[in-house]
Amino acid sequence: MSKPRTGPLLTPHAAGSAAPPRRRSVGRIIGISAFSLVAAIVVIALIAAGFVVWTIQRSFPQLSGSIGVEGLGDDVTVQRDALGIPTITASTTDDLFFAEGYVHAQDRFWEMDFRRHVTSGRLAELFGESQVPTDMFLRTLGWHEVAAEEVDALDPTVRSYYDAYAHGVNAYLSEHRGADVSLEYAVLGLQNADYEIEPWTAVDSVAWLKAMAWDLRTNIEDETDRALIAPDFDPEQIDELYPGYPFDQNPVIVPSITPADSVPPVARAAVASSADASSADELPASATVTSRRADSVIEAVSELIGGAGEGIGSNSWVVSGDLTETGMPLLANDPHLGAAMPSVWHQVGLKCRVKNADCGFDLSGFSFSGVPGIVIGHNDRIAWGFTNLTTDVTDLYIEKVDGNSYWRDGALVPLERRSETIRVAGGDDVELDIRSTVHGPIVSGLTPEFDAIAADPYVGTDGAITAPADAPAGESAVSLEWTALEPGPTAASIFALNLAQDFEGFRAAAEQFDVPAQNLIYADVDGNIGYQSPGKLPVRGAGDGSMPQPGWDPAYDWQGYVPFEELPVVYNPPAGYIVTANNAIVDEDYPYAFTRDWDCGWRAARITDLLQRAAAGGPLTAEDMRDIQADNEFFFGKRLASAYADISVGERGPDAALDLLRSWDAQNDADSDAAAYANVLWDQLVTDLFVNGRAHPAPVADQGRLFLVVDRLLDDPGSPWWTNDALDVDGQEQMLVHAARAAYDRIVTAQGDDPARWNWGALHALELRSGTFGSSGIPAIEMLFNRGPYAVGGGSSVANATGWTIGSGFQTVTVPSMRMVVDLSDFDASGWNHLTGTSGHAYHPNYIDQTEAWQHVRLTPWAFSESAVAAATTDTLTLMPAR
Repeated sequence: MSKPRTGPLLTPHAAGSAAPPRRRSVGRIIGISAFSLVAAIVVIALIAAGFVVWTIQRSFPQLSGSIGVEGLGDDVTVQRDALGIPTITASTTDDLFFAEGYVHAQDRFWEMDFRRHVTSGRLAELFGESQVPTDMFLRTLGWHEVAAEEVDALDPTVRSYYDAYAHGVNAYLSEHRGADVSLEYAVLGLQNADYEIEPWTAVDSVAWLKAMAWDLRTNIEDETDRALIAPDFDPEQIDELYPGYPFDQNPVIVPSITPADSVPPVARAAVASSADASSADELPASATVTSRRADSVIEAVSELIGGAGEGIGSNSWVVSGDLTETGMPLLANDPHLGAAMPSVWHQVGLKCRVKNADCGFDLSGFSFSGVPGIVIGHNDRIAWGFTNLTTDVTDLYIEKVDGNSYWRDGALVPLERRSETIRVAGGDDVELDIRSTVHGPIVSGLTPEFDAIAADPYVGTDGAITAPADAPAGESAVSLEWTALEPGPTAASIFALNLAQDFEGFRAAAEQFDVPAQNLIYADVDGNIGYQSPGKLPVRGAGDGSMPQPGWDPAYDWQGYVPFEELPVVYNPPAGYIVTANNAIVDEDYPYAFTRDWDCGWRAARITDLLQRAAAGGPLTAEDMRDIQADNEFFFGKRLASAYADISVGERGPDAALDLLRSWDAQNDADSDAAAYANVLWDQLVTDLFVNGRAHPAPVADQGRLFLVVDRLLDDPGSPWWTNDALDVDGQEQMLVHAARAAYDRIVTAQGDDPARWNWGALHALELRSGTFGSSGIPAIEMLFNRGPYAVGGGSSVANATGWTIGSGFQTVTVPSMRMVVDLSDFDASGWNHLTGTSGHAYHPNYIDQTEAWQHVRLTPWAFSESAVAAATTDTLTLMPAR
């Protein structure tokens, strides 16, 4: 029997005496009750917080140790550095791509799942009826069906890569369900509790290439805009608004095509041989994704794949060893895409344990989660980069429809028809009837823009823009012809590029890279540099593709594609460098017409100028390449300063702002007061000229185009564009004064009347917003996934291309999605970076750990050799065959 406790916790009373009665005051009782209530609330809050933390972290992947996995043939090593970037080493190609699929699923499966619902037009299955219009548009285009045809056409070796990748994704999914895969599934479960993740397929991978082709489709918006304004503007005005490329001002990519006898021949056999040789319950229940806040379905689709808005394009350049400090080439690339959270890119290294005829991969670079292989980067012998070719690969046709037929060459022919069923989470199925002509699917009836074109059609015929005079009777409809709607070999070209060892192999891969059409630059460890235009580029008949064309007249049909042997190519040019920035590829003497909607070349001109200046000052280094990527010069800022040299508003504040403009170095630096005013002034001037008060506003998308338009207007003070009766403005000087005064008022409203507090970076900030729940409208949900804002410099048509939209605020909407500089003298001396981080898991340490470096245009070391990867490794995971 134990003794009674004594001491301060329990004091015994004298024998035989009763314990004194306990007395409690009312105040004490209330105090204890209040304390208990607070304690209970704290405990509940801690439990809830613990649950949320557990829900968030439960999907974080295992990065170290070992995992037994069904489907592997041998052990695979996954080494990760402090940024979470994996280097995967395997003994066979099956194991290599299996492991890449497993790792992508670890890091980014929600992104992958969301993307495949986009590409297959099945967003309503995730998010309900708000996504039906987007699904209808995507089903009509039929990306998933075309991707399925492409997969069926793959040779057995390449098909094995896609299948191995899918097996790796599914191996990860077999051990993870719902919120164990990603936090987003916990949120999705609150509105769509019945959703179950489906197995991954090769078609899901290939379909994403269609989405990227859509993102880089180039001029369909320009063609649409011209068609929409044709009823209200005469052809001369349209030509003013859409001028041709300024060949007299800005450079072309290929000033001189390298003669065929000076270019290593395309090793077509190498394409096949290289492939053959490598044989949450506590979250608000109303969280949802609503219909996109976009002006059109087209814009909504682009936002969904992370690439809508002003400034889509890219920079790339390559420099010969004749101009560099090391005597070997340097290659730089920064593709410009829509700001996405997470970034569209996933960095990865792919290495065969022993490189041989059976396993020939040894490379590192930027991949798309959901797609095996590497899209941009380098292997052990060559490096490559991409920019958008900007050629016209889409055409709209005005069709004349009569019932179930349409007019074609004087006769009625049957429409092709198919039906689709759109499943809607929480709602009824929607039946969709899809009609197609010989040109492609009919897209009117899906977007207001195409409906407007069909209602009042104008066509481009014989170089004129007119209402069709000889159209057959019938209902007008708009169809879309696009190279990506025909099956092609791009899915195989990625691996041919990954395996290429020289310029011959590189060109062989380029020949297969048909969509999206890209400028491909090249460098190798033997000191060679080069360029190749790839892609499926239409040869048109009577039309030039700048306006919708009469579908009933076969004279306007595509006549075929430019033969690969006649596409522009450059090999070791005398200048010692090649620059691509979506500018014109060739001059007007080239026999084929690619487009009239090139980027106007301001970035290309600036990059070329900076390269020439740096080379004149001494041998070029990788740091010089990075400095060019960081350049913030705003070309039109200098033009504005010149235009306002002798302009006075007559008011102290606006005139002080103009003094800032005139003394400015034209650098759109984040901390610049003058840059803030200059960009507001630019926006104001453009909208006063073309939008504000106009009965028929002109399109103001594409600031590069507008630079050229306004530049020419400044040289033409008598142009009627300078008069705007609604603004009580008559003439150029009055317009300039009005814009300066209004711009001052706007910046004062935004940032105060002290110019020292004006700041371009704050005005132009980037908010990283999740493409799904980041726009739910529920702050608690958005806070989980969104990050920022981040103050950034740069601007539209600036080398540091952080695009923003005229008339819609100055926030950054498009970005250099990644940056890289590859040093061919030593791959380990290369640098890279991208917008967010390796992980797609909110709150994971690698979710946004690259954003600050991206913001300040800093590149991080890019380990490639075995020793460099080992030195950088912080975590090692071994994937083993399940036992």
